[in-house]
Amino acid sequence: MLAGGQKKERPVTQAGKTILLVDDDQEIRDLLDAYLSRSGFNVRTAPDGSSFRAALGESPADLVILDVMLPDEDGFSLCRWVRQHERLAQMPIIMLTASSDEADRVIGLELGADDYLGKPFSPRELLARIKALLRRVQFSQERTGDVLAFEDWRLDMVSHRLFHRDGEETFLSGADFALLKLFLDHPQQILDRDTIANATRGREVMPLDRIVDMAVSRLRQRLRDTGKCPRLIRTVRGSGYLLAANVTPCHASD
Repeated sequence: MLAGGQKKERPVTQAGKTILLVDDDQEIRDLLDAYLSRSGFNVRTAPDGSSFRAALGESPADLVILDVMLPDEDGFSLCRWVRQHERLAQMPIIMLTASSDEADRVIGLELGADDYLGKPFSPRELLARIKALLRRVQFSQERTGDVLAFEDWRLDMVSHRLFHRDGEETFLSGADFALLKLFLDHPQQILDRDTIANATRGREVMPLDRIVDMAVSRLRQRLRDTGKCPRLIRTVRGSGYLLAANVTPCHASD
């Protein structure tokens, strides 16, 4: 059921990292449990939504692999539950879907999933996605500095919390944070779709892949930058996207 290629990448510290795999297919659970365990991860598995909730109630995971189609509660509602849970909200989520319908993938990303993978898939590709997400988390945790201010917003680089000047907090998924950080690291610079995809998801853009456009659209919604002509994250036709703002490092107490 599984086939495919592998991509060379920077090392990521994975010793002791725990992955929670949620899928009702016993064969897939056993195969990925063995494969990811050999790759150095601690793997826990759950066959359904209730088992998933119970597992996270015992202890959080460093990353979740979550199937969309489960017997008792679908992966979309479980993803929403995680993102609304203060203790678990920043936990990376990769969603698995057997559906070829782009709408399913859009829904998952809008609910806060960090990445998706369609079935059938390659275990090596899944491993590459896992390492990319954990590398991103590791990098953000190693950053020095507290807050980046831009326009009417302040992004706390430690807690990944985004605040508007009116005091309201805007929720960011891991994917939202990675994309916003990329723009803040390169203000007033055009970023092409390949650069955005590689930096935020650790993979190349495939032909007709709308993942980057959907991610930018979602971030614009978080930043209240909607409308016919977004002014903060601008589209540069034929080239990519640009953050039209100055970025100022500061401290949380400033």
